[in-house]
Amino acid sequence: MAEEPVKREKKKILLVDDDQEIIESLRIALTTKGHDVVFARDGNQGLAMVEREDPDLLILDMMMPKRSGFLVLERLRRNRPVPLRIIMITANEGSRHKAYAEMLGVDDYIRKPFAMDRLMDSVERLLSLGQEKKAEPDVPANPDAGDKPKPKPSRGRKKAE
Repeated sequence: MAEEPVKREKKKILLVDDDQEIIESLRIALTTKGHDVVFARDGNQGLAMVEREDPDLLILDMMMPKRSGFLVLERLRRNRPVPLRIIMITANEGSRHKAYAEMLGVDDYIRKPFAMDRLMDSVERLLSLGQEKKAEPDVPANPDAGDKPKPKPSRGRKKAE
């Protein structure tokens, strides 16, 4: 008796980038690998798509119109109960930006231009990890972005009066 092939569940990937050429080349590469790909062209649209589509992975550009990748990342880290796997892509060379992205909990940080194999390896690695034990970074509220701070969990002690 022949064994049936194991059906692999399609993983949904959200691309958020304002560069149409990048969106199209990543869409082709990711769909060729069997992934379901949706995209947004700016940060505000990206936030709405995360809520509507609930992707398994987010590939996020840093510099975009309306809301930067950092503002998107800050909002997601504060408001999502289960942290999302995120790859940040950028043409920015600054090490401070990379350090800030890592502090906010990005899973990978890739500088443009990049080899498609580099990105595909990261995508496959992160999708194989899923959501398991992804620690949520402590992200302070950004009042300029209209965010409200998350309440800190109680440690069981009450202040003496």
